[in-house]
Amino acid sequence: MIDHVLTRDEHALLADERAVLGRLQRTLARFEGSTEDQEALAHSIRRLDELFLLVVVGEFNSGKSTFINALAGQRVLEEGATPTTRRIQILTYGPAVTHSVAETAVDVVTAPAAMLRDIHIVDTPGTNAIFREHEAITTDFVPRADFVLFVTSADRPFTETERGFMEAIREWGKKIVVVVNKSDILETAEDRASVEQFVRQSAADLLGTEPQVFLVSARAALRAKLAGVIPEEAGASGGAPGAGAFAALEGYIASTLDERERVRLKLLNPVGVGLRLGERYLGMVEADLHVLKDDVRAMDDIEGQLAIYREDMAREFRHRLSSVDNILHAFGRRGVAFFDDTLRLGRVFDLMNKSRLKAEFERDVIQDMPQLIERQVGDIIDWMVASDLRQWQGVMERIQARRTTHVDRLAGAIDSRFEYDRAQLLETVGRAAERTVESYDIARESETMAESVRMAVAGTALAEVGAIGLGAAVTALATTTFADVTGILAAGALAVIGLFVIPVRRKQAKAAMREKIEGMRTQLVGSLTAQFDRELERSVGRVRDAIAPYTRFVRAEQLRLGTTRDELRASAQELGALQRRIEQLPGR
Repeated sequence: MIDHVLTRDEHALLADERAVLGRLQRTLARFEGSTEDQEALAHSIRRLDELFLLVVVGEFNSGKSTFINALAGQRVLEEGATPTTRRIQILTYGPAVTHSVAETAVDVVTAPAAMLRDIHIVDTPGTNAIFREHEAITTDFVPRADFVLFVTSADRPFTETERGFMEAIREWGKKIVVVVNKSDILETAEDRASVEQFVRQSAADLLGTEPQVFLVSARAALRAKLAGVIPEEAGASGGAPGAGAFAALEGYIASTLDERERVRLKLLNPVGVGLRLGERYLGMVEADLHVLKDDVRAMDDIEGQLAIYREDMAREFRHRLSSVDNILHAFGRRGVAFFDDTLRLGRVFDLMNKSRLKAEFERDVIQDMPQLIERQVGDIIDWMVASDLRQWQGVMERIQARRTTHVDRLAGAIDSRFEYDRAQLLETVGRAAERTVESYDIARESETMAESVRMAVAGTALAEVGAIGLGAAVTALATTTFADVTGILAAGALAVIGLFVIPVRRKQAKAAMREKIEGMRTQLVGSLTAQFDRELERSVGRVRDAIAPYTRFVRAEQLRLGTTRDELRASAQELGALQRRIEQLPGR
């Protein structure tokens, strides 16, 4: 446990670190970060309570197992020319060499080596092993490391595989020391210097800073230790090249990883993991918010199109409705002329004949007015149906643009719930719009709208609805208007005495006729306007209902991602401050 070696200030620092990393954990969980990343962070936090972890990595056959055996001074791990390490092996202190299974893909090996009292050494499968799962195991375990010894072989130093793996280690912010093993196969000092310079420069170019590089022969060092000779003496007495250098490496490890440095690196490890994950997920969140910004703009564009559509439709409807209004005005003028001609002394007996008056009224006043109105209303209906279809086509094109704009990104650049849900919703909304357009039955839509208008007019006319058409409904409305006036005339027809009564009756009838026709015009235009307003709202509402799931998703994701971005930024600031505090820890 690390607690027993911490000072009071370091204990306070550790508590702050746990709190900051805990908040980052919760943020990643809410964001639904990958299981691997969440586990990497959780492992690094848990290992704050454990001893220092020195992880040895490299390609298989670079001599990692032999190197670790040389550090331990005894044959603890299996050695061989083929991949022998298929599982993570953690070396800890124990009175005897034992092997046990700790967890999936992890074994614990104990050995009576003094350095293991303060440090745990981890042997990992080769990064280029035939078994690709070995490399995955190694990659998953690297974030837990407090210190990394990168072992490469003198016969093939710093291969492309090793370059890629070291780059991955660098991203986790780990301290790396490079060990060039098998230096005994290099025959001359010039060869050794050349290899060392090549590895040093290659690592510096990749890491951005020059690491410590040691040329050693782990095999020679192990033989010397097993023979009871310390590697330093073996090199001085003419032993294999690299044996003496091994003692220098051990001295570097012992001096570098003193108690203070182990504490510092132990505390820095999870901070580095948190910074790396925070940076990665902040980039993902920013990218998602950028996508959403375009989606919000698309939704706003559609809403703006709907608003313009409503304005344009209302304006065009008023213009088209004026033709109906003109027909009704002409009907009114004919009605007034009819009473000028009918209410004369010479036709006093005709006034008693209601059926004749009605026939003349229909012939001279109503004429083809219902048919004209029906035709005009039919044109308006066709215009509205065509406009509704064009609106749906516009929405479909806008949604389709959102589906194709980020098609490469949606194909798997970032595997997240956001991308999956967004793609699914866009697909659903887009398909719904496409189906609406593809299945749009203009004749059926026109018939449905015409039926709604007819019902509204027929209801206003107080006529039998049945199967009558719009023209018949208008006729019924006009005839009812006439009947209201002629009812007054018929009631007073018997009281017509003398010439002086006719002008009064005619004036009353004309006034009543104007009033009734104006009422009819108001009712009919009002009914048509109300019905088309309902149709317009229904048209706009259908579009809004269709895109509502995606609109809600976009708004909700904006809030979720905005909150996550703020939390990740706060975590980055807190972790950066912690990193500076840890690096400034005073010596002991």
